[in-house]
Amino acid sequence: MGKLNPKQIDNLTESGTYEDGDGLRLVVKATGRKSWVMRYQLNGKRREMGVGAYPEVGLRTARLAAAQQRALLAAGEDPMAARDAERERQQDAQRVKAARRITFQVLATDYQEAHGANWSDKWRKGWLRKLELYAFSVIGKLPTDEIGTEHVLRVLRPIWATKTRTADEVRGQIEQVLDAGKARRLRDGDNPARWRGHLDNLLSNAEKKKARKRQHFPAMKWQDIPGLLVKLAQSENRAAVAARLLILTGARARMVQFAAWSELDLQAGVWSLPAERMKMRQAFAIPLAPEVVQMLHSLPRIEGSPYLFPGQGKSGVMHANALRTLLHALGHSDITRHGFRSSFRDWANERTHYPREVCEMALAHDERDQTEAAYSRSDFIEKRRALMIDWARYATIPPAANVIQDDFKRA
Repeated sequence: MGKLNPKQIDNLTESGTYEDGDGLRLVVKATGRKSWVMRYQLNGKRREMGVGAYPEVGLRTARLAAAQQRALLAAGEDPMAARDAERERQQDAQRVKAARRITFQVLATDYQEAHGANWSDKWRKGWLRKLELYAFSVIGKLPTDEIGTEHVLRVLRPIWATKTRTADEVRGQIEQVLDAGKARRLRDGDNPARWRGHLDNLLSNAEKKKARKRQHFPAMKWQDIPGLLVKLAQSENRAAVAARLLILTGARARMVQFAAWSELDLQAGVWSLPAERMKMRQAFAIPLAPEVVQMLHSLPRIEGSPYLFPGQGKSGVMHANALRTLLHALGHSDITRHGFRSSFRDWANERTHYPREVCEMALAHDERDQTEAAYSRSDFIEKRRALMIDWARYATIPPAANVIQDDFKRA
């Protein structure tokens, strides 16, 4: 039973310490300020712990708090250490809460700054510009952890039917930014901008496929590829080697432009690209035909550069237009770098019997649906290796001697 009562406490005016019992005491200062203190002993040392000011903390509340501290003591814990740990936990929670108020626009800008060092100026500006045009007005000022599926749909639906390719690029950018937010512990749960198994159920996939078909790149006929490779092989220009690598691997131009020696295992004949280097942000391995391995073995490394094709600009790699300039100089201003992927695909359609999914995967197009992908996780690398060996064999034989053999028509 406590020694103090509320009326007595209210009437206390003389400074001093007044015991209530079981270590709880009321301290009255000369100024009239009153506060509760819990005195206890731990490991032979006497300690005092503030419980709160009176009347903000009343007698009943002070006794309950003191009882809780005694329970901690009985369990072998230091009440002050426990209180400090709880305060730190609450402060951490407040810091996390404050951090989670970071808006999508700020996070997107942070993402661009973190990853844009390896982008061209044009790509870096265009990446942010698309978000400025289509996303920031809808979700730019929203805290990252508040963005849900309904917000992503509000961004995409107005442009999905009319600007499907742009809309899908914006969707992919939102997915990247929100993934970065989750990595920084700014949000939890699934990514609302994810396509497979999520937005593909809410937006027309037919529009997306039509948009892909609508974008045609001027391409060289596959029958003319060997002749071009003969010309390229006669040049000592480093860009010519890059062009040969582009053609013989079916890679995209930026994949070749930023190709690094660390990505290559020439002994195994594999070019491994990390997720951040791929358009769909999924790591991808390209099997290298013997002709490609031999070509890369003979390519000298430039001291101080990690890249196969270094350059003098901020990016450290050859200029984005180097391959186009080379093609124009060879009299091929009517074709594009990206068009060589179409040349390869047309050749595979016309002259081989490789399964469609293998040919598509060779171009890093995984068109399996979610169920297929879940049960078939193969990337067909050995089948793709055989395909790319056949392609390199065809493409590097001089035109006059290039007779299609039956072994190009494998099942």
